[in-house]
Amino acid sequence: MLSDAISKLKAEIESEKKKPYIKVIGDFLIQHLEANPEQAENVMTGDKTIAKSLEAMKAEAKKNQQNGMAMLTDAEGFAIVFKYFGIKGAIASTPAPAAPVQAPKRIEQPTDASDFEINLEDFL
Repeated sequence: MLSDAISKLKAEIESEKKKPYIKVIGDFLIQHLEANPEQAENVMTGDKTIAKSLEAMKAEAKKNQQNGMAMLTDAEGFAIVFKYFGIKGAIASTPAPAAPVQAPKRIEQPTDASDFEINLEDFL
């Protein structure tokens, strides 16, 4: 059962390569199942998918939104995934969040050509 559950998760991760959150949740579930193989049957139940667990997170976040914005902590999000899959127990560990990507630094260009002066004699 464990190998079937892991195969199911890996297949969804592979088929949804352009959706990075599928991989994050899938890897988390695989790690959890490896530590708790008795819960593999929960992942195999019916038509449950990682993508649908993300929809469950979205629905839960919408309930708590303020001014059109909603956020979940890692622990809250993974708890919703556990609830969706019917996995009992506490979340053993959450993956480290990805490092934020910094925007490239803007290089200011001179706004006025008169700021730059050069004389050919300076090079001779």
